[in-house]
Amino acid sequence: MAYIPLVLVVIIAAWFVAAYNKLVRFRNQIKNAWHQIDVQLKRRYDLIPNLVEVVKDYMAYEQETLTKVIEARGAALSAKGPAAQAKAEGLLTETLKSLFAVVEKYPELKANQNVASLQEELTGTENKISFARQFYNDSVMTYNNAIQSIPTNFIASFFNFAQEAYFETEPESRAVPKASLR
Repeated sequence: MAYIPLVLVVIIAAWFVAAYNKLVRFRNQIKNAWHQIDVQLKRRYDLIPNLVEVVKDYMAYEQETLTKVIEARGAALSAKGPAAQAKAEGLLTETLKSLFAVVEKYPELKANQNVASLQEELTGTENKISFARQFYNDSVMTYNNAIQSIPTNFIASFFNFAQEAYFETEPESRAVPKASLR
């Protein structure tokens, strides 16, 4: 009978350590997921100057579009945190769409192998970014659930585990595009 309090203390201590380690593991998973997004964004940022360089000679009258792409890339590079990054990425995506729409107007540019290759690379990178964002948001949800659930919320509040922000898209990007065949 004298061992019962000792056994209870050991069980509580073991649970405490396990719960704390789980929160740390979830927090580190979020950091890793964010770094995966960062890797893909860097790849995207590295491809954009190459694309701009290839198309600028063909698009003498479209310098405004190229300037917007370069400015959006700069804003995305300097964005910090999920909310600012999401906003900057939305702007960059829109400017890239404008650039690709302009490329469609130039048959010789559209047929250029370098442009086609860079567009394909950017499309693949966009898909990887999308998957990385999804993994990040899934990791944030798991972590936030853990720090809000009883009994781990007591450990989370004691050790200042704070909620993490989701990587959310801007409301404008949720609008359904209008398709017209005219």
